[in-house]
Amino acid sequence: SWKLRIGCSSSSRSLSDFRMKLGRIVSVMSDFDSSQWAESEFSEEYRKHANDYLPDRFKLIEIVKSFFRHFIDEVDAPRVLDLGCGDGLVVYELLKSDDRIRATLVDGFSEMLESAKRRLADFDTVQFVQFTFQDLLKEDPLQSNFDFILSSFAIHHLEIEEKKALYNYIYHHLNTDGFFLNLDVVLAPHQDLEEWYLSLWREWISANVDSSKRPDLLPIPQQYKDNPDNFPDTLSLQLDALQKIGFKNVDCFYKYGIFTIFGGKR
Repeated sequence: SWKLRIGCSSSSRSLSDFRMKLGRIVSVMSDFDSSQWAESEFSEEYRKHANDYLPDRFKLIEIVKSFFRHFIDEVDAPRVLDLGCGDGLVVYELLKSDDRIRATLVDGFSEMLESAKRRLADFDTVQFVQFTFQDLLKEDPLQSNFDFILSSFAIHHLEIEEKKALYNYIYHHLNTDGFFLNLDVVLAPHQDLEEWYLSLWREWISANVDSSKRPDLLPIPQQYKDNPDNFPDTLSLQLDALQKIGFKNVDCFYKYGIFTIFGGKR
């Protein structure tokens, strides 16, 4: 059977306590099946238009690639885990730069995974797992630890206690000196900043999107704000959560309004 593996210094009791804590969190976690991501049309629209309304999407990916080259490049056959992989774009870009990577892509939605499989069809060191975050914490399917774990625009769908449980899971699935990066949206610490950040997002869409698409895309920042599936938390709260779990070198590596990359090292 596949088991949750933690560092060899942890006792069997600490592992048991960890599983019990996760079990309590999972029992109240958000229901993926009732979210918009379980709707085929919604996920298709995301894949089709993400480049148009996610500011500097490929710049974010270039930052991830630079981080990987700097910190993971010397690892032999590095193992990469993408949580909430979507259409597999980030792993695809990493694999183009480093074909030694052995990647596991996890997503709760079958159509997203099928899209990722099509994108990564030319790579034979990739495996796919259809599990929601809730599933991962209830019945861990991952039999190995990883050198690099990433997630992009997925974890903000969890409430803060759920995020902490997932960050704990991620920590225990990292090899020593392995890194976690989260590309995501965060909540501003003050309402006036939040309003400006959403305005900044609209300004980016106006400046970077073809005029014929703007009427459909300019409402997206407010739709994001009003979407009941979104539970963004402040950056400081999440950095603090990572530090308390035991992550080292915790920092924010990029920020543009609500869009950020942050993480840490085991």
